[in-house]
Amino acid sequence: MSKTTHGVTQIAFLLSDNMLATSATLPMEMLLTAESAAHRQYKVQQPGLNLFTVGASLQPAQTRSALQWPPDFTLKDAPAPDLIYVPGLWRNPRPVIRRQPQILEWLREQYQNGALISAVGTGCCFLAEAGLLDGKPATTHWHYFDQFQRDYPDILLKRQYFITQAGSLYCAASVNSLADLTVHFIQRLYNKAIASHVERHFSHEIRRSYESSGYFEDAHSRHPDEEVAQVQLWLQDNYPRAIALSQVAQRFGFSNRTLNRRFKAATGQTPLEYLQEIRINNARDLLKTSNLTIGEIAEKVGYQDTGYFTGLFKKQLTTTPREYRATVRAKLFSAE
Repeated sequence: MSKTTHGVTQIAFLLSDNMLATSATLPMEMLLTAESAAHRQYKVQQPGLNLFTVGASLQPAQTRSALQWPPDFTLKDAPAPDLIYVPGLWRNPRPVIRRQPQILEWLREQYQNGALISAVGTGCCFLAEAGLLDGKPATTHWHYFDQFQRDYPDILLKRQYFITQAGSLYCAASVNSLADLTVHFIQRLYNKAIASHVERHFSHEIRRSYESSGYFEDAHSRHPDEEVAQVQLWLQDNYPRAIALSQVAQRFGFSNRTLNRRFKAATGQTPLEYLQEIRINNARDLLKTSNLTIGEIAEKVGYQDTGYFTGLFKKQLTTTPREYRATVRAKLFSAE
């Protein structure tokens, strides 16, 4: 997760009528525990967290527990989030979601801006209704599997997994799975020690690991070098920014040569090749799902020079961004 303002990570909790309050309060408390642990116990450089709630209006959300929860911000006034938590909804989510089309537009906009988005249970229908999960793996609450598959036939429903990941989109089947996913986010924000500290304090039993309970697009690239894995996570979170790989090496305590050697040994790619792949993959998705111009897409994935971006895209995919968009859009329309 990139730090958007003065090193602060902006974390938004979407509020909605009929939501399960624990799908917001539990990750909130876990994240605050991580922040406290980093500062008091581990003496690591502490990224600041700004946790806030956001809603379609400033009217209090009527939660399932009868708690009335007023949001801190409306969608249009909220800080630009690095991470968004979309809550689970009680019973049939469709009436609640369809009364709030502005939330769908906001989620699409934040996705295009590079935010990580996590949804839990039937809250995953927000992402489905927004069209963000088409052609991608997803999960939801087990009770809603059949309806979800009927309503969204273009989504690759993974019934056997508790967590799915597709780029910057995460789905958790239950609040327990959301806790596991939040541990993963804490590791991205801090390190494995902080994540383990939080996990021990919030779960007394031995839990299945995030990796063993989920379906991940990049599962083929997993390896045992944890330091290189942290570099990979940082690059995934910060790819829209201008990145000097020499500074990345310094940030993680490597020389340039050592980072390149370790990274190539672990992943089969150099850090630059890995970063370019992340950027091009995100550009492909924006070409398919958005109406942004080629220049706007180039900027959103970290390239100020549209010509350079186009050349790199063509080198990797043997087609230009414009040709790629025309091809994938033609397939989408022909399938309808």
